[in-house]
Amino acid sequence: MSSEAGSTQCRGLIEAKESLIKAMNSLGAIENSDHIKNTLREVYNELEQLHETRRIKESNNLN
Repeated sequence: MSSEAGSTQCRGLIEAKESLIKAMNSLGAIENSDHIKNTLREVYNELEQLHETRRIKESNNLN
């Protein structure tokens, strides 16, 4: 897992994003998996948005 300080929620989001990256990489050489890779990328982007929201919220809590 990436070394990033944060809440349990942030760590969970990081782990989920890393798992999706691994899944997308695994599908890289598999024919006819473009739709699946695109769907995983969309899910990854949604998780990234959630993570950014958490980072902002936690940053504001520190200030």
